Order: sequence, then structure tokens, then C-alpha cells
Amino acid sequence: MRKRISRYISLFLILTSSCLLLSPLQAQKPGVHKATPAEIKKEDKKKAEPTESVPFYQGTSIGVEIAGLGSYLLGSDILNTEIAVQANLKNRFLPVIEVGYGKADAINDGNNLHYKTSAPYFRIGMDYNVFYKKTHLPGYLYVGLRYGMSSFSYDVDGPSMTDPNYGGEVSYPFAYSDMKSRASWLEGVLGLKVKIYKGFCMGWSVRYKMRMNVEGHDNSIPWYVPGFGKNAGSSFNLTYNLIYNLPF
Repeated sequence: MRKRISRYISLFLILTSSCLLLSPLQAQKPGVHKATPAEIKKEDKKKAEPTESVPFYQGTSIGVEIAGLGSYLLGSDILNTEIAVQANLKNRFLPVIEVGYGKADAINDGNNLHYKTSAPYFRIGMDYNVFYKKTHLPGYLYVGLRYGMSSFSYDVDGPSMTDPNYGGEVSYPFAYSDMKSRASWLEGVLGLKVKIYKGFCMGWSVRYKMRMNVEGHDNSIPWYVPGFGKNAGSSFNLTYNLIYNLPF
């Protein structure tokens, strides 16, 4: 009987001591890494940062290109101005439509031909905001691509041409009017948009234009294409825009 009681007492002491030893170990949760002060600070900072996603639709802006208009008012023979409507999707993708008007009434110094045309033009494209993650900035840097097109008519006239078969005594007038043409081209764009006051912004862009197609005629080819510029394989163009972010 005494042996049985002493066994119960020994078992009780073993269980009690085991519980006392396990209590602090359980409090420290063995197997789990104890965070350092630096890690705790980093975790608190991470929790403090906003976690909500960027809305898909970020707004719409409307802009007016004024560099071409300013050049024409200062005496240029060429007028080029346009209006651009652009949407902002997730502060990253910026689809755009540009509608403009081009006009030329000039004499080519190389051949003394007088060229005249005026017509609207259209462009459609997409810009990509390089700084889309930096939403705290008052603007952004973007790259983009445009497809442009124009359908227009032009007049061309110049000095009379003489026929060498008649000893230069017979001349023919060189004058063609209402010549129909169509053109298409691509543009690579690099630009910057900066907020100046509330919803008003201004922007600059450099455009590299690559001609795709320009229709000509047997006796003449377009010297100037509305929206593209002087008829060449490629060209550079600078634009300056005043922009307003619509309040919706």
C-alpha cells in the first residue's frame, strides 16, 4: 500500500514539474522566429501603406496644340493645329484621339511651284505612362504610337513650261487644281505632361513620323500633307499642348 502511494506521489511530482517547465516554452512558441526590432518596424510601415488597388478609370483630358498656331501667326506659310482627347486607364494606359486641321499656301524655293491645300486630319493611338507607379508626381513621362490619316485636295501651279521641239517658242501653262489625294503615316511619340494649376496641365512631345502612303498624280505630287507635314519619307516634329483634366 505504501509503495502504491509513493508511486502516486512520484507521478504527481513528475507531472507538476513537467507543466512548470513547459509553460515558459509554450509562451515563447518554439519553432517560430522571434522578430527583431528592425523587422517589427518594417512590418508596421508595411501595414501603414495603402493597400487599395488603383481604379481602372482615372479620368479624361482635352488638349489643344498651340505651337503650330503660334508659328502661323508669326508669319509661317503653314498652319497646323489640333485637339486631343485622352483617357487615363489605371494611370498607365492612355488611349488618345487627335483631330486637327492643316493648311499650306507656300512657294517651293527649289522649283518656284506654288502649292496650296487645307484639310482636316485624324490620328488614333496609345500612350504608356512610364511613371505609372509614382502617383504622387504632378505629371508623367510617356511613350506612345499613333496612326494618322488625311484625305485632301491640293492646287499647284508654276512657271510656264516650254517645248524644246519647237525651239522654246511654244509654252504650256503649269497649273493643276483640285487634285485629290490620301495619305497615311505612323508616329512614334516621347512626351512629358506636367500639372500647372488645379486641373490645368501643359505638355511637350517629340514625334518621329514615318510615311506609309501618299497618293500622287502623273503631273504632280503633294508637297505638303495635312497632319504629316512636308512630303518626305520621315520627319521630326515638336508639339506643345495646353491640357485640361475634365472634372469627372
